[in-house]
Amino acid sequence: MILITGSNGFLGSYFLKGNPHLKVRLMDRNNSNHPNYEFFQASIDSCASYTDALIGIKTVVHCAARVHVMNDASDDPLSSYREVNTAGTMNLARQAFQAGVKRFIFISSIKVNGESTLIGQPFCSNDTRNPEEFYGQSKSEAEVQLLQYAEETGLEVVIIRPTLVYGPGVKANFASLLKLTSKGLPLPFGCITDNKRSLVSVKNLVDLIVTCIDHPKAANQVFLVSDDHDVSTASMVKNMSQALGKSSRLLPVPLWCYRLVGKLAGKTDVVNRLLGSLEVDITHTKDTLGWVPPQTLEQGFKETAEAFINKNK
Repeated sequence: MILITGSNGFLGSYFLKGNPHLKVRLMDRNNSNHPNYEFFQASIDSCASYTDALIGIKTVVHCAARVHVMNDASDDPLSSYREVNTAGTMNLARQAFQAGVKRFIFISSIKVNGESTLIGQPFCSNDTRNPEEFYGQSKSEAEVQLLQYAEETGLEVVIIRPTLVYGPGVKANFASLLKLTSKGLPLPFGCITDNKRSLVSVKNLVDLIVTCIDHPKAANQVFLVSDDHDVSTASMVKNMSQALGKSSRLLPVPLWCYRLVGKLAGKTDVVNRLLGSLEVDITHTKDTLGWVPPQTLEQGFKETAEAFINKNK
């Protein structure tokens, strides 16, 4: 029996759609969107009890988190992230071990490695952790504590750090870009051709999680995950346009224009993400697990675009 936390979220919901053969139990802070599964309503924090939800569970797939948000309104955002992502994770892990759980799969974030890479210097799973903001810091602290707890107790911990996750029903920045591209209008990304971004479709991420549920070599490992096909911002928009059945017309706006506008508008961080690179090397993941992403980037974009089109008919 597998316990899925954050079962109503983007990742948890897709996990259930793609793996009806697995025997799972669900947990989320909100009421269940999946009436055919056994469900427990609980929040992830340092004080909650998960005793009933953990009865008979052998593997926990911990997807729930306080996610990264722009312009966080919390008075003390680091403490807020730590309460859920660090202390809450450890509270669940300790109770899981006490309940007889064998393996704890923690969905972390590539932000543990950092926010950007230089071309040709991708992040690797054995890099020194270097989070640059509160969300990544809270995930990094959880990783360190989980691996230490694994050494002390024998609980098998698997850490997965996804890059930007996309797929049917995706939200946030990827959804905004998808909506913009769907209009078929000329877009000002023609000069953003030299950066490299690693993405991962939710299908590929879920496939890796399922692989890690019982793979003997996954225990106490850190795995980076992507589609294994890096793209520039311009190439990403072209792939989106093709998936949506739209013409791709990219205007050659110079990069200095973005930087100037970003500086004047106080959005330098946003511009840096648009123009910069974030590549990951998944060699360790592939070699250790004998795993390759089952879905290509083109297939992932097509599936995402079809869901977007059907939703907006």
